[in-house]
Amino acid sequence: MRPLGLGAVVVALALASIASLVYGSREIPLAEVWPALTSPDPASIVDAAVQNRVPRTVLALLVGAALGLAGAVMQGMTRNPLADPGILGLNAGASLAVVLGISVLGVTTLPQYIWLAFLGAAAAGAFVYAVASLGRDGATPLKLALAGAATAAALTSLISAVLLTQEETLNRFRFWQVGGVGGAETAGILQVLPFLAVGALLALASARGLDALALGDDLATGLGRRVGRIRLVAGIAAVLLCGAATAVAGPIGFIGLVVPHLARRLTGPAHAWLLPASALLGALLLLTADVVGRVVARPSDVEVGIVTALIGAPVLIAIVRRSKVRAL
Repeated sequence: MRPLGLGAVVVALALASIASLVYGSREIPLAEVWPALTSPDPASIVDAAVQNRVPRTVLALLVGAALGLAGAVMQGMTRNPLADPGILGLNAGASLAVVLGISVLGVTTLPQYIWLAFLGAAAAGAFVYAVASLGRDGATPLKLALAGAATAAALTSLISAVLLTQEETLNRFRFWQVGGVGGAETAGILQVLPFLAVGALLALASARGLDALALGDDLATGLGRRVGRIRLVAGIAAVLLCGAATAVAGPIGFIGLVVPHLARRLTGPAHAWLLPASALLGALLLLTADVVGRVVARPSDVEVGIVTALIGAPVLIAIVRRSKVRAL
């Protein structure tokens, strides 16, 4: 069933990619897509539209896969079914770092955004885990969720305080904050691709360690696993994936939270299957949301961050009501 399920997701992903090239502010006949890809005519409006949609499609696939994979890794390393880059404060940390970079340092380029997002996400994640680790029971799922929510709220307040006093920073930040893949460029994709690739490799390499963590820290240690090292590698992977995705597309919510639950239903709890499934489903969900956002508001676009929230919230409620998940 696992290969069959993953195969079905791959087929759906291919169909969504085709739909992303066909649908937009204007619909392009399917028969004209392939010629526009293989032998584009610069004078053709149709060919130009297809060429503009290719980077957007690729970026949606990469960002969706990164967020889905990061969510699965974070849920595995914390044994918390509510862990995701948004709830644990990584998105807020990355956003605050970018805001401070724009307002204080005057950063304007994507590579600068990337490094700032990495630093902010890593600092926020470390702070949340340190706070949740205080007390007798350590970093329990509930304490992680509460610490993450409180940290995200505090960082969001700081972001608002900075933006309210600096109109120029607000104008440059507000479109990025919504979260979207519109305006994607090949150069930007190539800049974040190495970080996404390293993060994905580290995440996949930690699969067996995450399986051991699911048994509990004591039992994992008894099996010869280095719990601290597993969490360190998984944490670096999550920061790389989340930081790069957030830098290039803004803080997009619900992908990292919902996708691992869907993948778990498809493949079971083994991370060797769960992580690839989360990446594929994340790419599928984000690309589908982007296509929906382009179709429902023609000739304008609804940013993908808005669509994922509208799709993800009901799906998450349904998962929680049906599964009654308390811990992993």
